This record gives sequence, structure tokens and C-alpha cells, in this order.
Amino acid sequence: MKVLVTGSSGLIGSEAVRHYDQQGHAVWGVDNNLRREFFGPAGDTTWNLERLRQSTRRFTHLDLDIRDRPRLFELLRAERFDRIIHCAAQPSHDKAKEIPLVDFEVNAVGTLNLLEATRRHCPEAVFVFMSTNKVYGDAPNEIPLEERPTRWDYRRPEDFNGVREDCRIDRTLHSLFGASKTAADVLAQEYGRYFGLKVGIFRGGCLTGEHHYGVQLHGFLSYLVKVAKEGGTYTIFGYQGKQVRDQIHSTDVIAAFDAFAENPRPGEVYNLGGGRENSASILECIERVDALLGRRLAWKYVDQARVGDHICYISDLTKLKSHFPDWRPRVSLNEILERLCREVN
Repeated sequence: MKVLVTGSSGLIGSEAVRHYDQQGHAVWGVDNNLRREFFGPAGDTTWNLERLRQSTRRFTHLDLDIRDRPRLFELLRAERFDRIIHCAAQPSHDKAKEIPLVDFEVNAVGTLNLLEATRRHCPEAVFVFMSTNKVYGDAPNEIPLEERPTRWDYRRPEDFNGVREDCRIDRTLHSLFGASKTAADVLAQEYGRYFGLKVGIFRGGCLTGEHHYGVQLHGFLSYLVKVAKEGGTYTIFGYQGKQVRDQIHSTDVIAAFDAFAENPRPGEVYNLGGGRENSASILECIERVDALLGRRLAWKYVDQARVGDHICYISDLTKLKSHFPDWRPRVSLNEILERLCREVN
């Protein structure tokens, strides 16, 4: 099988490269290290590319920008891939407001380029799109909440499992990142539903793992651990630090992609996260990291929350599990934190 991975030096992209290479497939990775441009030296993914080059046998790296339509079309015409894992993105909720044109060109137009190239040259390929829960904007904040000592949580029993895929994606404050990813999300659905391509859309929550190189504007959990290990000061933005996220390890993300590829449903949308069992607030994560490292993290509080930020977001995995009963998150939050504290530099 021939596999194309975009954003191949990022967290999910690199996990996909490693996974398919170990399975014996030929893997092409597209990544031009825009993270360095977005986030400065702290976002540079060269280290991850070198790790892949040293640890894989069938991996071909291409320094290619998904905005470069002619080169992208030529690549898919020449290689005719069987599976496409699209992870390339401008990933920051906050950074997008500084670079709105670049953000939209990468997230929306780049995705359209890849979808159309697939339709023309690889119409039988399974296409997996890594979307985001930011397509819901701040609509999840309308779910009734209650404040507890260390976290916000859902008040009503019917919301216990979290946010479902029928949460609306319009008439809500997204951030420009959320808007560009929503455009890409809807385009991906349309190429599945209208053209019949085998496109699956995965609205990721907090994706994490020991190969995540988090920065303040992106990659919450790995950045938190990085600051703690370096003895720095972590900044909490709003909601008393009780805002909740569900964490999913990168290997469980790839397992969900594989489950979809075995029985693709064109244009289907899935929420993808760690679910209720892997949910925790910032304060709760800090407490666990303190215990694992044996010292207290210094942190400061800024009362102004990030614009459009979720107060409590847990991915309802009911639909994903019902369509693919053999899949479930297998790496617990405790194990994720243990790995991060052991391996993140």
C-alpha cells in the first residue's frame, strides 16, 4: 500500500508515518516545517523529521507546501496513493488572528487542493482528514455547567458523555482558526457525500503524546510538562484553571483512522478524543504533574480567557464506538502523563 501523510513531522503525522512504515507500507511525508514560521524556534520540527529518517525504512520526505497546487497535483498523479492522512495545518487558535490569510490558505485552501487532487488522481483512496473540535466554536459553552472544587463539569445527566457531533457549527464564535478549519471540514464532508470519495472527518480534541513539541499557543499538555520540567512559570488563562479537556494519545488517533479505513463511510464526521475517562482540568493536570515530578509547578493566573475558548469540552465517543466497536482509547490519562514526564524534553 502507498500512504501519503501531510504534516508528517507533526505529532499525528509522525505517528502515522511510523505506524505505516512498521506495517511494511511505502510512506510519503509532506511537511515544510511551517511550524517554525508560526511559532519560532520552539516550534521547529526538524528534530522529529530526523527521528523519522533514522527509525523508518520506507519513508520518503518531501519538502512541499500544500498550498502549491501544481506540485501537489503532480505528486498524486505520479504516485496514486491508496491512503491519505491529512494532518497539515496552521494549528493554533490564538496565532490565526495574526496571520488570517496564511491560516485560511493553509487550512482551507490547502485541504481543498488535496481533496481535488485525490478526486482527480486517487479516487479509490481512503482519505482521513484531521479536523478539530474548534469547528463548534463556543457553542459547547451553552451546555449547562456546574462548578466543582477543581473543575467545571456538565450539569445534566444527558450531557455526561460530552459533546456530540450534532452540536451546531454556525452562529457561534470560532476564532479565525476555527473558521478556516470549519471550511475545510465542510469541504471534506462534501467530497465524501457529493463525490462519493472515502473521506472521514475526525474532530480532534486535545491530541497528545511524547513526540508532541508543545508551545504556549498550541499543545497544552506537552507544553505544561515542558514548563514544569524546565522550572518555568505556566500561565493559566481564565476560568480559574478549571477548564476541562479530554486527552487522547497519538497512537489511539491512528487506530481510529485504521478502523475507519477498514470500513469507510464517505463524508462521515466523528468526534475524537479521550472521552470522559481521560478528561481533566488544568488544575487537575498540574496536580498530577507535580506528583510525578516530585516538585510544584510555578504558575500565574490571567483572568482574561482566550477568545472562544471552551470551558468544558469532553468528546462524546458514542458514534465512533458504535460504528467501529473494536476501537477505544487504550492509553489512559495517567499513562499519557507518565510518558510525557519521562520523555518530554
